[in-house]
Amino acid sequence: MSCPAIELANVKLFELLDEEELNELAAAIDLEKLQEGQVLFNAGDFGESLYIVNSGVVELSIKDNSGQKIILKMCEEDDLFGEISMLDNRPRSATATAVIDTEVFVLDRDDLLLLFQKKPDAGLNMLASMGDMLRQADDLLRSRVSRNVNEEMEEKLSPLQRIADWIAWFSGSMYFLILNAIWFIVWIVINTLPVGVEQFDPFPFGLLTMIVSLEAIFLSCFVLISQNRQSEKDHIRSDIEYEVNIKAELEIAHLHEKTDHIYEQMLGRFAHLEKILKESSK
Repeated sequence: MSCPAIELANVKLFELLDEEELNELAAAIDLEKLQEGQVLFNAGDFGESLYIVNSGVVELSIKDNSGQKIILKMCEEDDLFGEISMLDNRPRSATATAVIDTEVFVLDRDDLLLLFQKKPDAGLNMLASMGDMLRQADDLLRSRVSRNVNEEMEEKLSPLQRIADWIAWFSGSMYFLILNAIWFIVWIVINTLPVGVEQFDPFPFGLLTMIVSLEAIFLSCFVLISQNRQSEKDHIRSDIEYEVNIKAELEIAHLHEKTDHIYEQMLGRFAHLEKILKESSK
């Protein structure tokens, strides 16, 4: 059904139109009402219409290779969607579903041309909306592709965790072992042999024992912090491996479907050739 011009006046895309132009456009634009959960169009459907949310919420979503649902955008009042298929005459790239009872304005190509002829500046509003959707899609792509667990954990590290990782790495190296061995030997020699230096910690080396105990306590804490991080990394690695396995399984299944389709086509062609050969031999 057609929509009243007063409702079009509140839409950002039409804010540049005067009253006469709004009335003219309102006569051409349809107002469609959607119930909660109703699908306006599915991904892959052909369409030549652009939609603008007058009231309510419309969810735009797709499914990735693992069959998981990805929400591209929640379109609310004054948001437009469906413009890509209208512009390039190709199938819909996403599925649009009404989250609640919703009203949308429906513009076909002729309606949009009429709008741009009246107010060319209105095209900038539509381009800005499309640019916003492209940015959101870019953000989704960055987060949905197969992730590198090392890069993912590196982004979340605090300065204390970086220090703990370095200490845990250094305490397990040969440099740390050699450094401690030299320190113990020098300490024991100074406090047991007459080397011209006052003995400040004679046998049984109580001060050295206390320092070594404190060193062991702090090193164990840093090692535990690093091990906790490693456990988090292993958990993320398991999630990534699971996602990769699911994608690989679906890709293999898709290849099987293609192979079966090619096999059916070849059987059909062989049957057709056999029929031709039998007819020619008569």
